[in-house]
Amino acid sequence: MNEIVTILKGSQYDRLDIRTDRYRLRVSRADAGEGQGEGWSQAWSLEDEASPAGATAQSGQEEIPVPEGMHAIRAPLPGVFYRSPAPGTAYFVEVGSSVEAESNVGIIETMKLFNPVPAACAGEIAEILVENGAMVDAGAILMLVK
Repeated sequence: MNEIVTILKGSQYDRLDIRTDRYRLRVSRADAGEGQGEGWSQAWSLEDEASPAGATAQSGQEEIPVPEGMHAIRAPLPGVFYRSPAPGTAYFVEVGSSVEAESNVGIIETMKLFNPVPAACAGEIAEILVENGAMVDAGAILMLVK
């Protein structure tokens, strides 16, 4: 996001609007009349209405039902899911690993930014549903915790 703003600062344009079938990104120059002074505002949202009927959380896969007594760890945003902090390093978690709500279970790369994926609940990793390096949509179930 910062790279986009830097490029736009040096350009003649006041706004950039990127829309795909999964998300929308809008970056615009803030008007001095808005009380923000010189700067840029950013907005990013998922385009649910743009998704075709019956779209699933994970591209090409059916929505996986969450079994009773389990908690789903979902992708907070679309991107590439990685199970380890760097290539060749140990995974954040494996099946059987204990996690706390604030434990990182992976990262998602979106537009060259790496975002942590928190467990959001305490328990034990019961199943890992997404391969390392796989593209995921926002809301895709990554792991199940019991």
